[in-house]
Order: sequence, then structure tokens, then C-alpha cells
Amino acid sequence: MDQALKDKIESNIKSKKVFLFMKGTPAQPMCGFSAGVVSVLNQLGVDYGSFNIFDDENVRQGIKEYANWPTIPQLYVDGEFIGGHDIVVQMAQSGELQKKLGG
Repeated sequence: MDQALKDKIESNIKSKKVFLFMKGTPAQPMCGFSAGVVSVLNQLGVDYGSFNIFDDENVRQGIKEYANWPTIPQLYVDGEFIGGHDIVVQMAQSGELQKKLGG
């Protein structure tokens, strides 16, 4: 991955405490998994940033390499990769996500 792409990804991740790379937007998710993560974050009242990976093919491919995680969505908290849909849902159900979010 070139440095410019890495910088762009990291800039997004650091722009908010909670950041989501997703398909679509929070207002209009374009896949069920992205919609599921948005739903969890909204239910928890989390203020988060997001990036629609359909807006930039380089980011779409690069984020998979950056996180060493093959699928989208990808959730980051305090710059740390948390996981995708299933992990986020499991963490929310167990209360672990709320602890990580400081709530």
C-alpha cells in the first residue's frame, strides 16, 4: 500500500473516536452488514464518522489490506480495529463494545 493511501485511511480513522468504513452511508446503508453495524451504533447513541467505500476504489481495497480483514464494514474505536458486523453485534450483546466506547 502506498503511503498516500495509508495516510488517507489513517486520517479518516483518527478523525473521530469511532469510525466506520462501510458500504453506503449511515442514512442509506448499501448492504445488510453495514446496516447492522449502523443500527448497533445508533442504538448505543454513538457519535461516529463513516466512509462510503464505494466513493473510492483505492480505499475500498486498501482498507482490507490495512486491517488485514477481507470484508466491509470495519469498525475502529480510538484508532483500533474492532471488527466487522458479527464481532460488533456480539460485543454489543455482551456489553464489551459499550465498555470499549467508554459507556
